[in-house]
Amino acid sequence: MKKIKLTEMAEVIRSKNSGPYELTLDIIFKDRENFELARRSGVFTKKMFAALYGIEADGVIDVIEFAPANAIKATIVRPVVSGGAGDSDIYGAQQHAPLLNIEVPMG
Repeated sequence: MKKIKLTEMAEVIRSKNSGPYELTLDIIFKDRENFELARRSGVFTKKMFAALYGIEADGVIDVIEFAPANAIKATIVRPVVSGGAGDSDIYGAQQHAPLLNIEVPMG
């Protein structure tokens, strides 16, 4: 089955703090067609985000499809509290890298 890289489908792939204990991952697609392809693929699940980030599935708080913005958002528990000992990214702005290798089936 042919696949397309998420980086080709999305206009924005980012991460940010959602408070000191959570991270939000945003994928904003270039257009409705790419958003719908991603949404229908079934790739973007709690299980997928948990595997990507090496956390238990219950550490994925929610995965939301937000059609008005052609976006998929996930919120996960931060492995280290923002600003805590061992935190290497206080703003959570560098945590989106695992998303960059996702491929979405085209059919």
